[in-house]
Amino acid sequence: MFGDNMFDRFGKIYKPGEIIFCEYEPGDDFYLIQSGHVRITKVVADKEKTLDVFQAGDLFGEMAILEQQPRSATAIAQDEVKVLVFNRQNFEMILKSNPEIALKLLKTFSRRIYDAKKQLEILTFTEPEVRLAAVFVFLAERQGIKDNTTKVELSVSKEDLLSLSGLEEREMSKILESLIHQNRIEMQNDKLIIFNIKEFDRLVATRKHKRSI
Repeated sequence: MFGDNMFDRFGKIYKPGEIIFCEYEPGDDFYLIQSGHVRITKVVADKEKTLDVFQAGDLFGEMAILEQQPRSATAIAQDEVKVLVFNRQNFEMILKSNPEIALKLLKTFSRRIYDAKKQLEILTFTEPEVRLAAVFVFLAERQGIKDNTTKVELSVSKEDLLSLSGLEEREMSKILESLIHQNRIEMQNDKLIIFNIKEFDRLVATRKHKRSI
């Protein structure tokens, strides 16, 4: 993706199964994948859960540049992985000398900020059913679902829904069971099928409109 000179200066290779960084450890580096796949995992309820799998061209660990906080997840090389490793010390130099990386970082940061804003908006809804509907709409948007799509399949678990909605488990389970009984959604392991996402979108839009009046 970038020249050999760049890889000679900042490159690193990880073997299959090798841990790149661990959840909760201090972080000062971020990574741009040149080749291979990196699996991002997090321990939830004493079980390791895969959050995402990144590939060539993807950035990960970049929040270390913005926040001085421990890693929020673990990164593991799924196969042989070649990455460029950057940190706070060379960050400014990278921005000046490599516009392509600078643009990629800007897009990544913008997406993270947008996601954080949407997640905060979700928590402002007081009605549990509306809050969960807002989560459905947010996940559909993040997955790139087009406006003219009605039925959607989302890769999401109940733990993800709990985390995003901020609801109590019993309360959320009751709503999900009701939606399943009404044939409005279906849940299969870590997959959520929504038969009419526009219905939930309208509900959220209506509540937002009422709050603005």
